[in-house]
Amino acid sequence: MKRTRIEETFCPVARSLNIIGDWWSLLIVRDALAGVSRFGEFQKSLGIAKNMLTARLKLLVEEGILQTQPASDGSAWQEYVLTEKGRALQTVLVALSQWGNEWLFTRGEPASVLVDEASRRPLRKLMLQAEDGRELQPEEVVLRVANSE
Repeated sequence: MKRTRIEETFCPVARSLNIIGDWWSLLIVRDALAGVSRFGEFQKSLGIAKNMLTARLKLLVEEGILQTQPASDGSAWQEYVLTEKGRALQTVLVALSQWGNEWLFTRGEPASVLVDEASRRPLRKLMLQAEDGRELQPEEVVLRVANSE
C-alpha cells in the first residue's frame, strides 16, 4: 500500500513526517550524524534491505537532507553527507532520544545517552521555551497559522 503524501497542509509536523516519518529515514540521519557515509555502512549498521535503503537514501537526497559526493578516500564510491537541513534534524533526534530514555527503559536497564563531547556530561533535557526564556508546559502552547512572509 502506497503512503499518502501530505504536501499542502498548514501543519509543519505533517509536512515533516511526509519526508522523515518512517523509522529508517531518521535512523539513517542518526547514523550520518555519527559519521556513517557509505551505502554499505548504512546497510550493515541498520540491517535494512538494500532496496529499502536505496529508496530512503534517494528520498533524503531529493529532499535536500543528504547530498552525495565522491568518496573521501578517492575510490570510485560515493558518500552520503548531511546538508545543513539534515544536520538540523539533530535536535529532533536528541528530543526523541531523551523521551525514549525517560519513558521506554526500566530503572537500571542499559541505554545510550547523548553527551557533550567536551565535558562527557549528558545533554541538558530539551524543553519548551517561550521567546523570553520561560519554560512552557504543553497546555501553554497553541497552534495558529502564520504567514510565511
